[in-house]
Amino acid sequence: MKSLLAAITILCLAPAVHAAQPQGGATRDATLRAGAARIDFTPSQLPANILGVLDPIYVRALVMDNGSTRAALVSVDAGSVSTDLYRKVSARAASELSIPADHLLISATHTHSVPFQASQGLEEKVMQALREAAGRMQPARVAWGTGQSWINVNRDRVDPVTNRWWEGPNYEGTSDKTVAVVRFEGLAGQPIAVYYNYAVHAVLTGTLDKISGDIPGATSRYVENSLGGDAVALWSSGAAGDQNPLYFNQTYELREIRIADYARRGEDISNSMPPGGQGLDRNNPRVQVLLKQQEQMTGTMGQMLGEEILHVMRESLGKPPLDLTIRGANSVLTCPARRRTDSGRAGYPGTYEDAGEVSMRLGALRIGDIYIGAIDAEVYSGIGLRLKRESPFKHTLFATLTNGSAPTGYIPSEDAWGRNVFTVLSSRLKPGCAEAGIVNGIVELMRRL
Repeated sequence: MKSLLAAITILCLAPAVHAAQPQGGATRDATLRAGAARIDFTPSQLPANILGVLDPIYVRALVMDNGSTRAALVSVDAGSVSTDLYRKVSARAASELSIPADHLLISATHTHSVPFQASQGLEEKVMQALREAAGRMQPARVAWGTGQSWINVNRDRVDPVTNRWWEGPNYEGTSDKTVAVVRFEGLAGQPIAVYYNYAVHAVLTGTLDKISGDIPGATSRYVENSLGGDAVALWSSGAAGDQNPLYFNQTYELREIRIADYARRGEDISNSMPPGGQGLDRNNPRVQVLLKQQEQMTGTMGQMLGEEILHVMRESLGKPPLDLTIRGANSVLTCPARRRTDSGRAGYPGTYEDAGEVSMRLGALRIGDIYIGAIDAEVYSGIGLRLKRESPFKHTLFATLTNGSAPTGYIPSEDAWGRNVFTVLSSRLKPGCAEAGIVNGIVELMRRL
């Protein structure tokens, strides 16, 4: 998909509501209604390994209705959305709020700073957000736009010292800089919500061992504060499987400090890594400086990405009304699986045995001429770029980590197999199936809409 800084389609809507149309269709002069809500689910009691709260975490929801059917977008500050959570919420949303299961996309921001325990009771929080969003629906219009942000970088590279594959900034590697922005506003121009999509891992605050929404949380809060009122900013992750924050030096240096500390205690962790900040000497003055810099960098990158989102919203251009079709679909892609039989984070080839098959959930949601592809896994940026290139629809974005958590591990692009990085080595997939299957499967779903 090409960047569109000046050419942005707006689905302007007339005020009349007509009789319901079959299969989610809507008449050209139907009125879209939209409402949004934000629910704080920051835990009051923290697990023993969590040292505090850096910033609050939220469930954010957007519900829309075209007079014929409803759809909803949800963003959760969590590492992942479990398949069980998606199944329960989608069933309840269909029964209680008339939102069909295939018209619902629940996406994780993939922050690495929300422990599993903090997600207890999340089902009720998501339902609360959906109910409040539905209760706030008002006549609305929706606009599409794209911008560019350079806060991400490919993280698969050959280390210049060891000449082995490792994790680090690869400025020549594949990277999607596109920021897709979908704006919802009232007919008088007041902001209701913005749904945005960008490909970067939310890993800046991981070693702090504090609750945090990381870059997605910082970005959404910045946009919401800028728009004011009850506006809600919902993050969805693009194809970020091989994308780290551009400025990540603190984490790399902390890693070396931790490796040295463990080595002095007689343990070699140079080709593995304990979770979070486990093992860090937080009394070390250098460690304290680096951890503080991580906190600052999260806010900086959130502001940078937020400013680009606001820029896109300011540059939007109006166009004549288009249809307000809302339709969704999903399918399952199954590919051959493998099981790793050795260990080691990176740098050396892995050994594997056959392990049957593994499945991924694919989805697509159409909102007028906007098409959102979805998958319940972490996907390499090359796959996301291919999907947008091959989509027959101009306004296409790709929401990963959506509607569950596939047991695949990372999904590398076909050109990445053979890179001895942890994301490729840990993948449960065999080469040759996933990339084409994902792109072709989602495009087919979109065509059906």
